[in-house]
Amino acid sequence: MREKLNDYYSVVFEPELLEEIIKVGTFKKIKENELLIDLGGTMNAIPLLLNGAIKIVREDKNGDEILLYFLERGDTCAISFASGFAKVKSRIRATTEKESEIIFIPLEKLDEWLIKYKSWRNFVIDSYNVRMNEMMETIDALAFMKMDQRLYKYLCDKALILRETSLNTTHQEIAYDLNTSRVVVSRLLKKLEVEGKIKLFRNRVDVLVF
Repeated sequence: MREKLNDYYSVVFEPELLEEIIKVGTFKKIKENELLIDLGGTMNAIPLLLNGAIKIVREDKNGDEILLYFLERGDTCAISFASGFAKVKSRIRATTEKESEIIFIPLEKLDEWLIKYKSWRNFVIDSYNVRMNEMMETIDALAFMKMDQRLYKYLCDKALILRETSLNTTHQEIAYDLNTSRVVVSRLLKKLEVEGKIKLFRNRVDVLVF
């Protein structure tokens, strides 16, 4: 765990904080499409993502989902911090988009490290800012973008996060993330393919142009 932690976070955290993370953190390797936390669940730990990608979604009272953002290497979830501080139930669902390596930090360390380590304070504040900007982009896309633009942005964002231009996904899975119908997604994917931006295969979409 020390080697994996130092590989990214050595330029983010003080050596003393890295040692504490190694001491109290729990390292886990999690398979693709595994549920990390569900709506209404209890946050017992804060994730530090070493490798992989995590999808964060919200769900309304009718069960419709909307993608908020993806987490990638070096990220954590600001909503996890907020739920941890407030001691409230989870308001998001988090699932792994690919096999991921994560260190889970006990909630009781949040307050202590905010006082003790400047780098941790900066990390928490930066995480809030990044996630807030991403949620603002989601709101802007919903309010101002046409569905074909939203779809293409979604595919490009996902390819960048996963660091793969070939996305193993179905039309229905995309429809869930964008809170639209599979028929609409299929029609717009074909349009994007005609425009030369993507290439469609069975249960796979290749992003050709960013």
